Amino acid sequence: MSFDRYGSDVLNTDWRAPRRGRSVEIEADKGLVVEEVTTDWCGEIVAVDRDLMTVTLEDRRRKRRTFPLGPGFLLEGVPVILKPPTRKGPARKTHTASGSIAVPGTKARVARASRIFVEGRHDAELVEKVWGDDLRVEGVVVEYIEGVDDLAEQLRDFRPGPERKVGMLVDHLVAGSKESRIAQSVAKSPVGRHVLIVGHPFVDIWQAVKPDRLGMDKWPAIPRNVEWKRGVCQSLGWPHRDQADIARAWKHILSKVQSYADLEPALLGRVEELIDFVTVD
Repeated sequence: MSFDRYGSDVLNTDWRAPRRGRSVEIEADKGLVVEEVTTDWCGEIVAVDRDLMTVTLEDRRRKRRTFPLGPGFLLEGVPVILKPPTRKGPARKTHTASGSIAVPGTKARVARASRIFVEGRHDAELVEKVWGDDLRVEGVVVEYIEGVDDLAEQLRDFRPGPERKVGMLVDHLVAGSKESRIAQSVAKSPVGRHVLIVGHPFVDIWQAVKPDRLGMDKWPAIPRNVEWKRGVCQSLGWPHRDQADIARAWKHILSKVQSYADLEPALLGRVEELIDFVTVD
């Protein structure tokens, strides 16, 4: 074994390497604490904009600054090149919007003869958004009938029976109301045992959405002589000139509903009751 009395050749080493080492690429994941070398700004990554290719850092005083992604950062003293985090695919659904256990890959069942009736388009759209997956698995169709006034006529045309049940969701079903009188009349009719009419106490299905989802403490109180939806829009400062404005208002409200947790319990139980009624033999 020989000994090199003059040491190794310095030209055989990476003599150009920076004192702290060469930069390595890392993903700019939220929560990492990094330092921007030109400003000495040190902070936690709180936002990444892929379109602008920027990263926002928040320091210990909760002040924020935005920098370009790329080189020029230190992570625990080691130089790094920040790149956007890898896009993650959508998480596999484990539950439906109604809270039921999801059944991936299940095809919609052939529609049953039984139906669920609702009073209007907005009611149908809300039920579809929250209970749509469950209804397709059960093969239940939801129809809107434009109000409850003509329910008796609708039922005569539908001809309810043991294998052809009807569940009806009614707005403002409270004691002494027109809706409650209609419900009592149907219950006493020859088809009454094949029809279940339930309702919620709200003036309109809009009120079934929790007000805090829209940044309100409570829904506005609207005088009886003012059309309710138009009055709500006016009270909230939303456009309310025509039906197109009302439709846009509902679209905004519906966008705040992601699951049953965004709805009032007074509606949840009633819809579940109707689904059970039309699906259980």
